[in-house]
Amino acid sequence: MQDSIVVGSGPNGLAAAIFLQKAGYSTTIYESKEKIGGGARSSELTLKGFTHDICSAVYPLSRASPFFRDLPLEQFGLEWITPPAAFANPFDDGTAAIVWNSLEETASSFDNRLDGEHYSSLLSGFLKNSKEIIGDILGPIARLPKKPIDLLSFAVKAVVSVSSYAQNTFRGKDARAILGGSAAHSMLSLEEPLTNGFAMILLGLAHSIGWPIPKGGAQKIADSLGDYFISLGGRIETDFEVKSLSELPQAKVVLFDLTPRQILRIFGDGFPNWYSRSLGSFKYGPGVYKLDYALDGPIPWKSEECLKAGTVHVCGTLRDIMISERSVWDGREPEKPFVIVAQHSLFDKTRAPDGKHTVWAYCHVPNGSDVDMHRRIESQIERFAPGFQSKILARHTFTAMELEDYNPNYVGGDINGGLQNLWQTISRPVLSLSPYKTPIKGIYICSSSTPPGGGVHGMCGYYAAKSAISNELSKKRR
Repeated sequence: MQDSIVVGSGPNGLAAAIFLQKAGYSTTIYESKEKIGGGARSSELTLKGFTHDICSAVYPLSRASPFFRDLPLEQFGLEWITPPAAFANPFDDGTAAIVWNSLEETASSFDNRLDGEHYSSLLSGFLKNSKEIIGDILGPIARLPKKPIDLLSFAVKAVVSVSSYAQNTFRGKDARAILGGSAAHSMLSLEEPLTNGFAMILLGLAHSIGWPIPKGGAQKIADSLGDYFISLGGRIETDFEVKSLSELPQAKVVLFDLTPRQILRIFGDGFPNWYSRSLGSFKYGPGVYKLDYALDGPIPWKSEECLKAGTVHVCGTLRDIMISERSVWDGREPEKPFVIVAQHSLFDKTRAPDGKHTVWAYCHVPNGSDVDMHRRIESQIERFAPGFQSKILARHTFTAMELEDYNPNYVGGDINGGLQNLWQTISRPVLSLSPYKTPIKGIYICSSSTPPGGGVHGMCGYYAAKSAISNELSKKRR
């Protein structure tokens, strides 16, 4: 009997397996697809020679992750590229707000001088102790923080809605849009509590480490993690879909990089009723509609400064972003969606043939949507970059339901592992002091449906593996 098995090879599953193997416990990963990676995969989705990231594409949380940053992944082929600006937010008048990697440069560029001072004040505490604060944020709720006073100071502003904070604090369009666009990554309505916290985290990371991309595509992250795991003596089995526990060899613990819906399908009536009900009531968030383009040149933004940013938030003002995200929250596909665009090939020439470019884009839609949004998305990009559509050589689309078909963890197109509002931030996947441990002995959940939630940081897997060791494996070894 081996020590541990991990089902699923997304970043959290890989992190769990690496931690277990490093701790001396023999571990095998079972992955249903032919390639590892989960949300960190790449493929030639449009034309030969054009490398596209299938799900996640920009990785501030990966670079900031307390677990990942201590791994020698560069020795296994991972190379980071950090654009000079984290993101840009174009407006209809041809200008754009730019979040440069420098806090000072960003604050001084705002259309309102006082906004720059307020913006610097908002993020200065985070930046003084960013590593420690991120370490506290990317962990379970029920543990003592390393920087309790700094974390409390952060939390006071983080817990409010970004709509109220931005509109009450800032006067110009630049700072308001920057906060709103950052918060919209949460996939919540911007009137929801905690959305200002999402904005503060992403903006703080923009000014501490930037918003980096992996050279060659997201697959490089997964492959470097997988190769490192194998170098430690671990095993990976691909093309192995687990539909029941009986299909797996015997192991002392099994960790599942799956969301509650898949867990319930595997275990059926094996859980106590209270736990099954809790998992069954777990809420999934909005879905995404995903587009990938092969282009005959860079996007012709009205504001050329947008070409210095790895990511572009396409919608307009804070009010425009709020209307878009509110539509999704109300169950409607937005007419003028908030579109997140990544333009990797401006900074990574390995992504496309010479003179050509790739573009990655998505917008939020109601969970389970099968509506084709590509015309609305292209209309939005064209609005801020006239001539964009004439550059398109090929496109690849994923509706929300097609994303779920591709990866069953994306329930209804939710790429975040479940709704991450205030309640489900503290109760992922159930309200428990040990959220990774299930009532079945030796069975754990290590997906983004557990704390700290969505994002490519591996910390869900790290803490699940720690829980498995302390509750099961170390006791057996003694």
